[in-house]
Amino acid sequence: MGLLGSTSDRLRGLRRVLTVLFTAMNALGLVVFAWLLIDADAADGRQRLDAELSRISSTILRLIEADGRYEANDPLNNRCPQFEVVPLDPARFSHYTSERRCVPVDDALPRALAAEAVRKHAQVADYRKTVDGKEIRVMAEPFRVRSGEYVGAVVAIADAEPEAGRHNRMLLQVCGGCAVLIGGLGLAGHVLAGRAMRPATSALREQELMLGEVAHDLRAPVAKLRVLAETAQRHPDLRPELLPRAVKLASEMGGIIDGSLLRARVASGAEKLTLEPVWLDQLVEGMVEDTPADGMEVTVTTQAAKVDADPVLLRRAIRNLLVNAIRHAESDVRVSVLADGRVLVADDGPGVDPEITAKMFEPFASGGGSSGLGLGIVRWVALAHGGTLRVFNAQDGGAIFELALPAKP
Repeated sequence: MGLLGSTSDRLRGLRRVLTVLFTAMNALGLVVFAWLLIDADAADGRQRLDAELSRISSTILRLIEADGRYEANDPLNNRCPQFEVVPLDPARFSHYTSERRCVPVDDALPRALAAEAVRKHAQVADYRKTVDGKEIRVMAEPFRVRSGEYVGAVVAIADAEPEAGRHNRMLLQVCGGCAVLIGGLGLAGHVLAGRAMRPATSALREQELMLGEVAHDLRAPVAKLRVLAETAQRHPDLRPELLPRAVKLASEMGGIIDGSLLRARVASGAEKLTLEPVWLDQLVEGMVEDTPADGMEVTVTTQAAKVDADPVLLRRAIRNLLVNAIRHAESDVRVSVLADGRVLVADDGPGVDPEITAKMFEPFASGGGSSGLGLGIVRWVALAHGGTLRVFNAQDGGAIFELALPAKP
């Protein structure tokens, strides 16, 4: 169990690693997507501000006289965004500022922007700060007189705080959504890793069951073999008599191991049962003779019954039913084989608690102080042959186990 426990720990560790890798890889993609979304939203916000500023500057440019003068006769003078008409040389025409001041701006800022736009002969747009620290978006559009000389620029100024607030709210929503999605990805990764590892976990469970079943079934033959060996060691004159019994036990133990391997291969789908006609009554009578009664009286009544079965697995199932009945009986065990392919094994013990009947065939779930593996093997053999295994209490006390297999006509 130490090795299996260590393997289980490694599987759980692998599940955690797979969960972390799945979450990290998807989270990385999500973060990149979120970054692109945030960047695109910021660019969209700049475009909206620039479109508004461009509308202002283009309108004012159309109203500027050929000599660079601007007459304050447009409704834009009293609206936001605000604007200024800035001359490169104050001697040529007057500096004009729109009547409505939407945001306070240092006087040096429009002049610097106008000088830059005239120098570059191109539009200039940027984010700047006001004297009180508010963020603004500015745009300077140069203009020239009829001679082609650039003489000044229209500087439009918009308050960028509302757009920045909207962008920050969107940023918080995206970050919050990413956090929730990453948490969901972690949970999904844990579930998917568990599903992906389910075959390995099932294989480990089957390995554990197989080892437990082999140990369960070999316990009695090994004990008997040890007794024979010790007896032969103490009484050399009995060796000719004990040797055939030891060989028979060794063969029986080999059959148990072969049956366990066969069950494992059948359970995994790697192999199918090889069925052959078996006289059920003869097989049961032989198993009763070979199974130690431990002082119990075992009676057998049989009717001729033939079934298609794997003899090794069927013997293993019958043996487990007999051992279970002998373990719980007080004085006698009754075995019956019916012509319809049923085997009834009854004891005069305390019977079966109805509350644990549904679980007593599960491995490691027996309520009688045993491992529960023996009856679990019997049920698997019954199902593998298209049969059933039931348990119920007799009216006069004790438990009755019924192994039913499809009988051949």
